[in-house]
Amino acid sequence: MKAVILAGGLGTRMSELTKTIPKPMVTLNNKPILIYIMEHYYNFGVKEFYVALGYKGSQIKKHFKKNKYSWKVNLINTGLKTMTGGRLKRLKKYLKKETFLLTYGDGVSDVNIKKLIQFHKKEKGFATLTAVRPPARFGAIKLKKSNVEYFREKSKLDEGWINGGFFVFEPNIFDLIKSDKTFLEREPMEKLAKNKKLKAYKHEGFWQCIDTKRDRDLLEEKFKKK
Repeated sequence: MKAVILAGGLGTRMSELTKTIPKPMVTLNNKPILIYIMEHYYNFGVKEFYVALGYKGSQIKKHFKKNKYSWKVNLINTGLKTMTGGRLKRLKKYLKKETFLLTYGDGVSDVNIKKLIQFHKKEKGFATLTAVRPPARFGAIKLKKSNVEYFREKSKLDEGWINGGFFVFEPNIFDLIKSDKTFLEREPMEKLAKNKKLKAYKHEGFWQCIDTKRDRDLLEEKFKKK
């Protein structure tokens, strides 16, 4: 099965690191986030990737000219200002006849790709996303006047579920994407959800989106420890 990685965004919330490189090329322990993602998929038998390029895409091309890997990489220019749905739509000719995988170029996880695919096939939807717990960010307190009656470090379980990426799609998804300006996460997903064609694979394990330099620094420390 082929995997798409969306790697064309501007990465504005990490501007101190993305002035010269796209966010997927930001490193963790001297290895780009993009390579961690590909390694994870490859460990589950995925051997071909389509990388949707945009901002600083030349830097990703440069990396793959210098470095060779065990998997096949197709680097496709999808425009500088194209939205997530539009980037996927531009890859239609490569994916229009088969089930395929997709994720973002700034999130790492230990999600079991094999089980994700099995779940998708069993549920028979048009799309499956991986639902994850957002990282806990704040401590929870309960006040009575000036007294703290309750204090607890906030748990991930307090946060509910969010879209963690790591999708499985049927080719039908292309029919729901109108143009370069379409956000994958808006009209297409909303329509699929309304028609009960969007499924959620719950992942309780590790997941981290690298939105800011602080996210990257904290994750790098975790990787060093483990």
